[in-house]
Amino acid sequence: MCQIYSGQDPSRYESVTRRLRLNGQSTSIRLERAFWRILDEIAAKQAISTPAFLSKLHSEVLENHGEASNFTSLPCCVASARSIWANWIRSPSPDHATPQSDEAA
Repeated sequence: MCQIYSGQDPSRYESVTRRLRLNGQSTSIRLERAFWRILDEIAAKQAISTPAFLSKLHSEVLENHGEASNFTSLPCCVASARSIWANWIRSPSPDHATPQSDEAA
C-alpha cells in the first residue's frame, strides 16, 4: 500500500532552502523540492517570480490577519491545495464532488 509513497524518487522530498525578500525583509524558506516545484508553477501562471508570489502572499496574510505567524507552513498548504485541486480537475469522473476541506471531512 505504501509503495506509491515510499517508492518516490528521494529528490522529490529533499529539503531545499531559498533566500528571498518578503516585503523588503531578507529571509530564507526551506521546503521540500516538490512544494517548490508547485509554487514555481503557480507563480509562472501569474507571470511573476516565485519570490514575488510569496511576497504577495505574505502581504495578503498581513492585511487579513495582522501577522504572519508560522508563514513557512502556508506555502506548503498552498502547494498541497493546488495539487489536490489539479488532481480533482483531471478526474475522469464527470460527477465528482467538490473537494472537501479538513473541517468538512
